[in-house]
Formats: sequence, C-alpha cells, structure tokens
Amino acid sequence: MSGVLLRLACTAAVAAQAVLAPVPAVAAPDPQRPVSELLTDLQRLYRQTEQATETYNATAEQLTKQQAEVDRLDGELARARLALQGSRIDAGRLAREQYQNRSDLSPYLRLLLAPDPQHALDEGHVIGQLARERAETVDRLTGTERRKDALARAARKALDTRQTLAARQKKQRDDVTAKLADVERLLASLTPEQLSAIARLEQQGVTAAQDKLVTSGALGKAAAPSSAGGERAVRYAMDQIGKPYQWGATGPKSYDCSGLTSQAWGHAGTPIPRTSQEQWARLKRIPLTDLRPGDLVVYFPEATHVAMYVGDGKVVQAPRPGEKVKLSPLASYPVLGAVRPDQATEPK
Repeated sequence: MSGVLLRLACTAAVAAQAVLAPVPAVAAPDPQRPVSELLTDLQRLYRQTEQATETYNATAEQLTKQQAEVDRLDGELARARLALQGSRIDAGRLAREQYQNRSDLSPYLRLLLAPDPQHALDEGHVIGQLARERAETVDRLTGTERRKDALARAARKALDTRQTLAARQKKQRDDVTAKLADVERLLASLTPEQLSAIARLEQQGVTAAQDKLVTSGALGKAAAPSSAGGERAVRYAMDQIGKPYQWGATGPKSYDCSGLTSQAWGHAGTPIPRTSQEQWARLKRIPLTDLRPGDLVVYFPEATHVAMYVGDGKVVQAPRPGEKVKLSPLASYPVLGAVRPDQATEPK
C-alpha cells in the first residue's frame, strides 16, 4: 500500500470535482502531531465514508425494488380499470334488458295462465339461467370495483414509500459527499513528508497483521480448490484490476467494494446481495480455515467492507476512494469473517 496516500493527495482535487463541493481552506498541518494519530484519523474517515456508502447502496437497492413494485401495481391497476369498464358495460346491458322485458305478472302466475305449462316451465328455466348470469355480472362488477379500489390504495402507498426512499437516498448521498470532503480536507492539510510517513506506517501495520494471521494458522494449511462458480467469479474480479474505486458503482468502468463482489458472482451465475452488510447477513458463513477462491472476506464489526479471496492469503478488492481494484493481503483491514456465495459443496 506504499505510495497510496501520496497518489491520493495528488489526485484528490480532480476526483473531488465529480462528487464534492469546493473544499474550504484548511489550517496549516501541525508538524508536531504524531504520524500514528494522523493515520488513525485518516483510517477513521475512510471507514466512515465506506459505512455511509454501504448505507446509501442499501437504500438504492430498496429504491430499485420499490420502483418495480410501483410499476407492477400501476400495471395491475390499469388492467383492473379496463375490467371494471367491461363489467359496467355488461351491467348496463342487463339493466336495459330488465327494463325492456319487465312484466307485472310473477313467474308463478305466468305458469298458471300459460296455455302450454311445459313450455312455460322450459321458459322459466331459461329465465332462471339468465337471472343467475345477471347475478354473476353484478357480483363481478362489485368485486372488480373493490379490487380497483384496493389496488389504487396499494399503488398510492407504494408511491409514497418510493418517495420516502428517494428522499432518504438523497440525504445519504449528501452524507457520503460530506465524508469524502472530510478526507479531502485532511489530505490537503498534510505535507508530503507526513503523507509518506503515514503510507509507511500503514504498510507496516498491514504486513504485521498479515504475518500474524498466517503464523497463527487461521488460514489453514492449504486452500481448498474453488468451485466452478468460484473460479468464474475470481476470473471476473481479477479482470477488473486497475479500474478505479467509485462509491455506489457496480461497473463496468468503476466499482465500490460490494459492487465488485456482487457483480463478480452475478456474472458467475449466482446473484448475491448488493451490500457488504447483506452479504455478511444472508450468505453462508465459513471459518477462515475453509477459505477457497471465490469466498468473500468481510471486514470491520459493522461489515462495511468486503473483498474476494483468490488464494495464497490474498484478496482482490476495490479498497477505498482514490485507489483502484487490486490484489491485497487478506489482513489489509480488521477481518470480521468470511462467507460463501456458492453453496455447491463439490470443488471443480
């Protein structure tokens, strides 16, 4: 990870123009402040940014589903209105027939006075059939009216929910933008010497964490071979190396962390949840000792970052703003656990 922060400082202003408001002037950096404190602050800001990003992604996913529900209900409501129109036409026709064929004699009297009682009985049977058809038409009209009203209420409720989600998404987008602005301000306040020292300290921390993970035996002695789906997912993720991180992005030109993993498995034929939190919550959890290529490694207590295991203690990931999709040590961030999208038990 050496040199990452230097690249961030150089490209920060350019990247910010796409999503950030102009960054206000900041005070000169404190040369007495320990590098460890600066690194802690920067890591905290990145973590908050990614957490805000995953929250935004979750709402965006809900909004997409809600829009589909709005469209579905609108379609059903349109069909119900057409059916209601047809039922009203049938009801109007029956009303006209009843008016034209009205008689002051009851069916019983018509039967007694008929010169041919059998013919009258046959006619009565037909009349009864017509009465049943009329009753069915009235029932159908009433039922269609009720269905139309219920669908109209559901459509209004679904639209209200969509508007609420859209407003929430806008606020969350502003939250992400504000977090990125905080990162920008801190980077802009640092000297090149401080940036270099932060990068070195960060790299040392990752190396130490990776050595500890490997020597502890937490990764197992040898990785299991990937499944066919896992192999396809890894191949897709590896093909994205070098593409930029962009919050909320799912490719093909840029990705955020869960955008990369969800797209990789989607292209492998196994759709998975969009966000890192949902991937952690809904996919099968496995111990690190059972990791095989294609499995997902989830980071931080809030499950706000995710990467894909590729073997040999490495992951492919979209790390954070200012960086690109790349191979990294598995212990680049604090590991929460691992999940397996592919439920197939047999390796390839």
